[in-house]
Amino acid sequence: MPGRRSSPPHWGHRLGCLRSASACRVWGPRSCPAREAPQRSPLLCRDMALQNALYTGDLARLQELFPPHSTADLLLESRAAEPRWISHQRGLWSLTYKEELTTPLHVAASRGHTEILQLLLRRRARPDSAPGGRTALHEACAAGHAACAHVLLVAGADPNIPDQDGKRPLHLCGAAGSLECAELLLRFGAKVDGRSEEEEETPLHVAARLGHVELADLLLRRGACSNARDAEGWTPLLAACDARCTSPADAEATTAHCLQLCRLLLSAGANADAADQDRRRPLHLACRRGHADVVELLLSCGVSANAMDYGGHTALHYALQGPAAALAQGPEHTVRALLNHGAVRVWPGALPKVLERWCTSPRTIEVLMNTYSIMQLPEEAVGLVPPETLQKYHRFYSSLLALVRQPRSLQHLSRCALRAHLAACLPHALPRLPLPARLLRYLQLDFEDVLY
Repeated sequence: MPGRRSSPPHWGHRLGCLRSASACRVWGPRSCPAREAPQRSPLLCRDMALQNALYTGDLARLQELFPPHSTADLLLESRAAEPRWISHQRGLWSLTYKEELTTPLHVAASRGHTEILQLLLRRRARPDSAPGGRTALHEACAAGHAACAHVLLVAGADPNIPDQDGKRPLHLCGAAGSLECAELLLRFGAKVDGRSEEEEETPLHVAARLGHVELADLLLRRGACSNARDAEGWTPLLAACDARCTSPADAEATTAHCLQLCRLLLSAGANADAADQDRRRPLHLACRRGHADVVELLLSCGVSANAMDYGGHTALHYALQGPAAALAQGPEHTVRALLNHGAVRVWPGALPKVLERWCTSPRTIEVLMNTYSIMQLPEEAVGLVPPETLQKYHRFYSSLLALVRQPRSLQHLSRCALRAHLAACLPHALPRLPLPARLLRYLQLDFEDVLY
């Protein structure tokens, strides 16, 4: 390759990368462009000075590298962040960084270099080029760079092109600053219910799954379907109810966002009892994640506390079989809400397992036991609770173990009789009874931290 010869003037004019003699080294193993007819496909650039200027946002240097009448329609080689095993000839493998193709436009968009983006577009960079599977608009939206997204859209970037994973730019609006990106995309013709190619998710599914309340509100105001289903039959409400807490510290914030999203979706006409392909309902998922306020909201919409999924599990099963992370969110509130809305009680033979799993949440054990007229535990149940837990909650577990196979108080038996009589009318009838507030709370299984 004529890498060290001086470049003819028209070469620098055609390629527009460098006017010096070192410019010839930046192009890959192609023959000299001066001897070929003009090509429409972009050229591969390996010049480190150009790449450094792009990644650092050096506008002045790039203005030198891309003079007027030059082209920025180039390809760059980038490396994946993590090394991967790559197969070579004869079955040899090596741990190396996988090289991927990108363009100067992608680099500028992903880093928020708006002025550089404008320069590249003036130098004939194609706004919809996607050598690595994504367009520059995907990169700008994924990083939340609204100014870059606006420049690209004005330049004619298509807001509905899917990337290599079948996601449109609107599906990637999940980062900080993404709300403005979403507004721009919709203004420039993005489909509010455009689906990803494999999961068939709408942007509203993504916003609900990420707990992005403002984005969900924007999409709904622009006409997004609140009951759209993805490939697995999930609606946005199901996605919102399945929000997970990554740590006990963010449990309260996650539940708050989940509650706001559910209220928003329900007010927009979402079906509170829509089931997926496995017949899992929003109530099931909210119970599994321990979102007690969401459980109360869904139950107030009239959903059944005893609806089963394909495996025969009810919402109470989901609440009691949920992950340990749900402990930080007070599973006792979820369990009490279900029982106060007519949930079928736990089979007595399963109570020892429940005690063993939730012994560090004595209020969960308390509210379950207060639905039985007789303590349904074997005498050896004391061995299911670790000694340190027995010591920490000594008062409660002393009262529980003292009542094993023993009659409960007359007051408690009266509560059980009244609740059994009201049965399915329980959630509606109890608040209407002319009873003192304290007695009403007692009938609704208020916590006392001791059993009588």
